[in-house]
Amino acid sequence: MTFVITTPLYYVNDKPHLGSVYTTIICDTIARYKRLLDEDVIFITGVDEHGLKIQRTANEKGIEPKSHCDEISEIFNNNWKNWNISFDKFIRTSSKNHELVVNEFYERVKASEDIYMGVQKGWYCVGCEEFKDNPENSSTYKCPIHQKNLEWKNEENLFFRLSKYQKDIEKIINKKSFIEPIERRNEIINFVSRGLKDFSISRTNVSWGIPVPDYDNHTFYVWFDALLGYVSAISSNESDPSLNKSINGGWPANIHFIGKDILRFHAVYWPAMLISAGMKLPEKVYGHGFLTREGQKMGKSLGNVLDPELLLSKYGNDAVRWYLIKDISLGNDGDFQNRRFVDIINNDLANTIGNLLNRTSSMSRKWFDNKVPNIEKRSNNNQIESLTKIAIEKYIDKFNTYKLDLAANEVLSLATKTNLYLNDNQPWLLIKEKDNLNVVKEIIYNVLESTRIIGLLLLPLVPDLSSKIDDQLGSIYKKDVPWKEQLRWGLLISNTSLPKPTPIINKLDYE
Repeated sequence: MTFVITTPLYYVNDKPHLGSVYTTIICDTIARYKRLLDEDVIFITGVDEHGLKIQRTANEKGIEPKSHCDEISEIFNNNWKNWNISFDKFIRTSSKNHELVVNEFYERVKASEDIYMGVQKGWYCVGCEEFKDNPENSSTYKCPIHQKNLEWKNEENLFFRLSKYQKDIEKIINKKSFIEPIERRNEIINFVSRGLKDFSISRTNVSWGIPVPDYDNHTFYVWFDALLGYVSAISSNESDPSLNKSINGGWPANIHFIGKDILRFHAVYWPAMLISAGMKLPEKVYGHGFLTREGQKMGKSLGNVLDPELLLSKYGNDAVRWYLIKDISLGNDGDFQNRRFVDIINNDLANTIGNLLNRTSSMSRKWFDNKVPNIEKRSNNNQIESLTKIAIEKYIDKFNTYKLDLAANEVLSLATKTNLYLNDNQPWLLIKEKDNLNVVKEIIYNVLESTRIIGLLLLPLVPDLSSKIDDQLGSIYKKDVPWKEQLRWGLLISNTSLPKPTPIINKLDYE
């Protein structure tokens, strides 16, 4: 079975910001989890390179749009590699392979008699690449998102018959599984209930775009072109890419992860276009929230934009991943607070998990010849084994429903309970009496085994940290053995050597 997951195709007006890093990390986490379940994953990301905004940005820089796109798309590609993002496909919508698929798709939609010529009048936001309501009907009215003046457009365009699919879209969006979270679904239901209007799919004043066949001076509207990147990506690496090869190669997507501001395009326009072309729909569209900083919207004018590259170089991948996944409930807005960030990393990763492993490994090495203790007889009622099994079940349930913050908290809770088990049993006192040796062996083994499983559960969330835990336990994770099988209790082998412990993550300092 193929599992297809997509980030948005990021607009190349600028380099990646923290919001795009957040979305990509979320998708990477889910893709890694699905691979651990032995599913065939196609993780798609890439860049949306066409449109009026890109054309103007390039003009302002005094370069050709293609040169601008080459520069920014390379930054995106390199950024995802630096963040250790495990993407399978990176699509550029300026590629010839993508253009071929767009043209094939367009011919299908045209054959359904869903394309016609009309006149588009209205107020346009270049930043959103979208026509907007202007309640004041004023040239000084600003887009609520980009805070820039709307522009009046009056031109002949090709239109898509979106209104034809009113009932189809109503049926689709009312399925509880299609749009998440529920707040986003309700927003779309409310929008669609007001009646769908046909939308233009070409522009005559934008030269930087894919030419519409048989229509001089018309290029495809950036959203019509960009949404198809999810499809063209699937066959993009083939020598002879095509729409059918993409369909047969994995389409439809299982889930699109996007920011809530572009939900309408993905949950309304996109399904209607796919129905028109006789293609299957994605299973789910998930609209996550926005990120703020210390309670304020991030913006260049406020001087509070967080540079993801600086965060990465300063704190490392694991710290940023853990904070974004664990502290933000997926679907809600999130706030990056520096003091909270430092506290969470120090408390969760350095103290609760890191110190648990470090001190237990040290005790085992000291008392049992640098090895995992050899247990001759195990107790029938193993408290920590029961807690671990419950944590695994809850973790898998949360992951399967994309509640990643709750899955992360299950791992942390298990580590906390394991710490309590260690503190309650006080092996450092018991070891003073020879008669307690077997009891101490079992306590230490239980904690090390619980930590091994904690490391496995962290694998999709913070893969580098998980690898460090495995190294501290003697590199026992086996990639050729199914991950779920390795979650069984008791697989830590007695009498195996334990490396000298070192911190798996350094504590952070306040600034």
